[in-house]
Amino acid sequence: MAAPQSTPPVNHVTRSFTELAATVREMGLLRRAPVFYAVYGLVLALALGGLIAGFILLGDSWFQLLIAAGLGIVLTQVAFLGHEASHRAVLRTGPANDRLGRALSTIVVGISHQWWMTKHTRHHANPNKRGADPDIERDTISFVAEDAAQARGPLRWITARQGWLFFPLLTLEGLNLHYRSVTSLITQGSRRQRWTELPSIALHFALYLVPVFAFLPLGMAFAFVGVQMAVFGVYMGASFAPNHKGMALVPADARLDFLSKQVLTSRNIRGGWAMNILMGGLNYQIEHHLFPNMARPHLARAREIVREHCASLEMPYTETNLIESYGIVIAYLNRVGLAARDPFDCPERVAMGR
Repeated sequence: MAAPQSTPPVNHVTRSFTELAATVREMGLLRRAPVFYAVYGLVLALALGGLIAGFILLGDSWFQLLIAAGLGIVLTQVAFLGHEASHRAVLRTGPANDRLGRALSTIVVGISHQWWMTKHTRHHANPNKRGADPDIERDTISFVAEDAAQARGPLRWITARQGWLFFPLLTLEGLNLHYRSVTSLITQGSRRQRWTELPSIALHFALYLVPVFAFLPLGMAFAFVGVQMAVFGVYMGASFAPNHKGMALVPADARLDFLSKQVLTSRNIRGGWAMNILMGGLNYQIEHHLFPNMARPHLARAREIVREHCASLEMPYTETNLIESYGIVIAYLNRVGLAARDPFDCPERVAMGR
């Protein structure tokens, strides 16, 4: 007589996400929002055109630095749109979204689409998981104490104070994004990816740098590029950092269900529709991670459903305002940076920067 087969245990949290997803789908929150993205794209195109016109009209004037700052802001907004296209949230079909995302990333922003997609897909699959999430890998900033303890030389001094230096360091993040995306494309990309994206990125810099250095005095041209890159880096970093930094870190060997993995490692930023535009929808980070292909206008309604669902499961749902989130990030990075400090250094002196 055959032994009775045991019934596999039911993961109630996993089943509850299936129910949550069904509710979101039934309410039509996964439908596209073509009018929103058409208007959004038109506004960005007009803003970019206005900046180009202002650049031409101002000529040899230090007011060009205001144009540079505006360009940094507009390019960040274009990057947000490219991010949404990469998640196939903008247009109706996947290939159309991919083409739009690639064009916006490479030609308009100047960053490798393939590099971004590979990195960002890994992040979404395992947010804040050690050894799996590239967004917490060791860089100039250390996000785990073990990495901070390994810092040497000038980097050790920076790591020991990295919370306070976080925003100043973001002024270099624009250059870092361009550099890392291109070098990754050259060293790790396929031949097709290199031949597709490198010419597009070269076209971006030709369209950008040639007019700047052709029509502005050399010093002003360098200042223009410096301001644009600094604003772009700070805006990008200040939009992405509040969403996961300072949230729970997942051990490399841990196995979590999808709902817990996404909710417990993400933080929402309050602020309504204005924050939704300012942060490109990243303020609804929990909902974005649960439903990556959801169009931005539907995230606010999804938030209400997800919050209620998490409350029914007694699952923590983290939400704060933007300023408080920055305080959390700075405090977290300073705690991690303690591992890089001289054990004989007085904490009070370190905190005061003496």
